[in-house]
Amino acid sequence: MAKIAILSDIHANADALDAVLERCSGLGIREYISLGDIVGYNAEPVRCIEMLKNLRFRAMVVGNHDDFATDGNIELSGFNRIAQAAIAWTREQLGEEERAFLRRPDSVIIPGTGISAVHATLDTPRNWGYIIEAHHAEDNFSYQLTQLCFCGHSHAPVAFVKDAAASRGMPAIIEIPEWRHNTIVPEGDTDFSVADSLTVSYSRGKKYLFNVGSIGQPRNGDPRASFAVIDTDRATVTRYRLPYDIRSAQQKILDAGLPERLAVRLQSGW
Repeated sequence: MAKIAILSDIHANADALDAVLERCSGLGIREYISLGDIVGYNAEPVRCIEMLKNLRFRAMVVGNHDDFATDGNIELSGFNRIAQAAIAWTREQLGEEERAFLRRPDSVIIPGTGISAVHATLDTPRNWGYIIEAHHAEDNFSYQLTQLCFCGHSHAPVAFVKDAAASRGMPAIIEIPEWRHNTIVPEGDTDFSVADSLTVSYSRGKKYLFNVGSIGQPRNGDPRASFAVIDTDRATVTRYRLPYDIRSAQQKILDAGLPERLAVRLQSGW
C-alpha cells in the first residue's frame, strides 16, 4: 500500500487542489482517499470534479455539501445564509454526470488497510457532527473498527489516540497536540507563504483518529491548503500545508457572483 494521500473539504477551490495534486505528484502518490465536500463555497465545482476523475481512489465518501448539491429537492436546513447561496449556485453548475460522481457512501472501511474514512463522524455520519475535543472523539472511537480513521468536515485539523492500555487514572483518549501545530499563532509568527509539514507515528495496540483539515477553505487560522499522506511502510501520517494562489480563487468567487464573505475568509484562514 505504501503512500496514500487523504484529501478533504476541497470545496470547489481548484487553485488549492492544483497545488495539492502537484505536491502529491512530487511525493510519488498514486492512490487517494477523498473525505468529501468536493463542492460548495468556492467557484469551480466542475473543474475540481474533472481533476479528481483522473486519480485512483481507494475510497470516497460523501460530504454534506456534496449531498445537498446533488439533489435540488432537499431543503437547505442546517446551512447559514451564505452556505445556502453557495449550494444553490453549485446546483446550477452541476450536470447529472457530476452529481453521479458526488454520490458516495457516508463511511467506508477500506479492505486490507486498517483504515476507515468518513466525512463527519462514524457514530452518526449523516447528522454531520463535528469532532473538536476528546469527548467528541469518544463516540467515534466506539464505532471505529479499524486502527486508523480519517475524517474532515470541521476544516480544522485535530487528531486523537485511544490507548486501551492507558494507566489507571490516565485518560484513554488524548489529543495529539503536534498534529495541529500552529493552528492558532500570534500574527507574524508563521510564514504562510512557504510549505511545511508535520509527521505523527502510529503504533500497534492503539486507535487513531485524524481530521486532516481543509484543502479549499481552512478554518484554523492557517490559510494554506491542508491534506495528509499515510505511509504504511513507515507507520506515519504526515500533514502538509501548502500555499496557493488565493487571489485567483478569490477573484473567481467574486466573478461568479457568490457572497463576498467566501472570498474574504480564504485570506484569513477562518
